[in-house]
Amino acid sequence: MSVIPPIAMLMKTYILTTCALLFTVSLFAQSVEFTKYNFPNNKQELSDALSHVKAGDKFYDDGPGVYRLAIEEYTKAYSFNPNNALLNYKLGRCYSIDNDKTNAIKYLEKALELDPRISLDMEYNDANLLLAKAYHRDYQFDKAIEKYKEHKNGLNPEQLALEAEQLDKYIQECDFAKELVAKPERVFVDNMGQSVNSAFPDYKPLVVPEENMIMFTSARENTTGRKRADDSYYFEDIYVTYYDDGHWTTPENSYDINSTNHDATAGIASDGSILYIYKSAGGNSLFESMLVDNMYVLPTKLDHVINDGLKQSSASLSFDKTTLYFTSLREDGYGGMDIYVSKKDAKDRWQRPINIGATINTPFDEEGVYISTDSKTLYFSSKGHNSMGGFDIFKSEYVDGRWTNPVNLGYPINTPDDDVFFTMAGSGQRGYYSSKKKDGYGGQDLYMITFLGSSKPLAFNSEEVIFAYNLPRFAPQPAPPIEQNTILEGVILDEVSLTPIQATIEIMDNSKNELLASFESNSSNGAYLISLKPGKNYGITVSKSEYLFHSENFNIPDNAEARKIKKDILLKRLEVGTKIILNNIFFDFNKATLTDESIAELDRVYKLLEDTPTLKIEMSGHTDNIGSASYNQKLSEERAKAVVDYLVRKGISADRLTYKGYGMTQPVASNDTEDGRQQNRRTEFKVVEK
Repeated sequence: MSVIPPIAMLMKTYILTTCALLFTVSLFAQSVEFTKYNFPNNKQELSDALSHVKAGDKFYDDGPGVYRLAIEEYTKAYSFNPNNALLNYKLGRCYSIDNDKTNAIKYLEKALELDPRISLDMEYNDANLLLAKAYHRDYQFDKAIEKYKEHKNGLNPEQLALEAEQLDKYIQECDFAKELVAKPERVFVDNMGQSVNSAFPDYKPLVVPEENMIMFTSARENTTGRKRADDSYYFEDIYVTYYDDGHWTTPENSYDINSTNHDATAGIASDGSILYIYKSAGGNSLFESMLVDNMYVLPTKLDHVINDGLKQSSASLSFDKTTLYFTSLREDGYGGMDIYVSKKDAKDRWQRPINIGATINTPFDEEGVYISTDSKTLYFSSKGHNSMGGFDIFKSEYVDGRWTNPVNLGYPINTPDDDVFFTMAGSGQRGYYSSKKKDGYGGQDLYMITFLGSSKPLAFNSEEVIFAYNLPRFAPQPAPPIEQNTILEGVILDEVSLTPIQATIEIMDNSKNELLASFESNSSNGAYLISLKPGKNYGITVSKSEYLFHSENFNIPDNAEARKIKKDILLKRLEVGTKIILNNIFFDFNKATLTDESIAELDRVYKLLEDTPTLKIEMSGHTDNIGSASYNQKLSEERAKAVVDYLVRKGISADRLTYKGYGMTQPVASNDTEDGRQQNRRTEFKVVEK
């Protein structure tokens, strides 16, 4: 074995090291600086380029809100010198923040090619991290994982201790994203278009039950006062757009609820009667605005027990208006924004909120909470759980007294970027939310989700339509069926004058004798709208002082298809001779035994008699023509008597009540159909004395 002399070994090591350094310099020192040395014959062009760089740097330093202006200046300098590493880095960073992944990747790749150490001496060495995030958001997950690891390996021990957990999460998000993208959900996700979305952030959509008006938040250039925040984004305003003649109108922010500070949509009651607003001027708090005469009035700040955190930003009210879910930043949270819940007490005051718990909340931010009309399905966005990246939308069910583990709504609803502020339309067929997607117009945009339900062949006449949505003819992974709600809508009017009435509407679950919701019709036009979930027998009562109440019954089976019912209601004034039908009085078959489902209606009659001590009524029973006249006469009389007996047991004086059976002698519909016979089987009362 030959032995290399020590001097020869040192010389060999020196030569190899020198060659390696020369090779490294030759390979990587390719960044071309903006100097006279590099451009000796382009004095004026160099001067102009440096001016553009300087102007771009000013916008760059001002913050993300004006990065698009920085891009304009940097691009002019880039056309003169495309081989400057720092310029490529800054362009890549601007495009990354501005939601242009393609250009972000283009410039960041070139910056690192020109100088792999481009950001090493900056305040934060993030060139590889920015490129990893750009790959991640551009669905290049394997490249993203590689760059996340490269960034992690380049950190010093102190930086690694701070970032390792987050970087591992980014890698997990990429792995999970690959699984979701491989199994897309059966949905259409459509950008709401340039007439609604702007080149600025647009988010937090709220849809009214009729689905013909959407209120949302935007930080666009015509916000009230046109002030900019520290990040140079415009202050937020609330905008409204209407669906008219097949398209959404140009959004307006003329509502009085806007100010020169941040004003943002936070939530809306299921019937549209209460609007929740976030205001920075009120201490980053939640406000509520009531719908009066078809306009939302000046908002008032919610109770201090709700606004007790550092920031409260989104809210959702239960269908019965007794429970408020909201997001808040508080000391007792699990980290970042958490979801809290508060219930109203007997005096209609909000009780101290409680954290909804670790099943839902994570050490990361939770945002954009929405409770469905059944009060059992919670939608929210989170940066935790099994997210694809950024905020993803999740769903949890309330089962046996607890919230189930959240389920990711899947791709293409969720993306590797922020997907947040989901809300469901009253029909249950569509959802609205804000997202950062490739087809966006800048920052976050508003999108509409159409749920297709369980897997089945798509019946389109044109192949072109299928390809336009990039959806296979047979979806490989069927989505869970979407509940098909029934929309009940109409107006409430005075029976004689036909003038609109602002009346109280109560929704009962007849099977449980449980009040589900109470709200008022519109004060200006009497309009109302209710979304009714399948699988229930509903009692609906409309009441107004000086009027007799009106009741309706709707039995919606589990397998009911989505539909709309138009029901205009004419209220009768409380006058002698006036009759009303009690549509929520039920008896056992062929008997005069009142069922439990009748209690709520009976108690309404009792309350009417209690509130009007001079009122005397006649209770009457009616039947169809099935059976003998004598049998029907007896049955109708016994049923009328059963109602009177109930009222007497409750404390109403018997001398105020009479009863009579009319059998089949006073039909209100044809007995030739089942529907007509059902209408004829009824209980009425008539005002005898007022």
